[in-house]
Amino acid sequence: MRRNALRRASAGLLNVHLVLLVGVALLAVGCASEANVTGSNSPGTSTPFSATFAQSPTTPTVTPYVKPGLVPAKVTRVVDGDTIHVEIEGKDYRLRYLGMDTPETVDPRRPVGCFGEEARDRNRQFVDGRMVGLERDVSETDSFGRLLRYVWVEDRMINAALVEEGYALASTYPPDVRYSGLFASLQVQAREGQRGLWGPACGGAVSPR
Repeated sequence: MRRNALRRASAGLLNVHLVLLVGVALLAVGCASEANVTGSNSPGTSTPFSATFAQSPTTPTVTPYVKPGLVPAKVTRVVDGDTIHVEIEGKDYRLRYLGMDTPETVDPRRPVGCFGEEARDRNRQFVDGRMVGLERDVSETDSFGRLLRYVWVEDRMINAALVEEGYALASTYPPDVRYSGLFASLQVQAREGQRGLWGPACGGAVSPR
């Protein structure tokens, strides 16, 4: 009698253990499923921050670079190879490049100079519609009321670039002689390389005046 009761008690404890083990297993499966759903990109679920950033990156506002210490200006019109119009703080100014001359293209009293149109087009490629930096030498304006400036696009001086490429002749007038040595050196390089005004198209350098 005692043996039968002991057997029944042991069987009951075993059943209880089995029920507990099954319950724990089911709970673990449920938690795993929930974790999988939460970590998915299914509609209605949250997306990790890194994924959101990758899909919708913030586009920074690009500010045109102007060399420190220069006056920023917007080029609104290119007249010819050495004259432009710029806007400074909402006001329009006519500006003449310092240190160089390009062949005439707009003076009705004179014919279009050799390589004049090419110089105008090259100047337009450099500066038209762009933000530039303006550097003053000594003089503020010329006798025509035009600003006299060295014009920079980022870290490149356009006055010098036009001389270097053979579109302009070095032409400095005191007291504005800050870069006279540079212009003279670049002109030597252009002449030796037979570029632009110094090439066969113009039969060598022709005065732009």
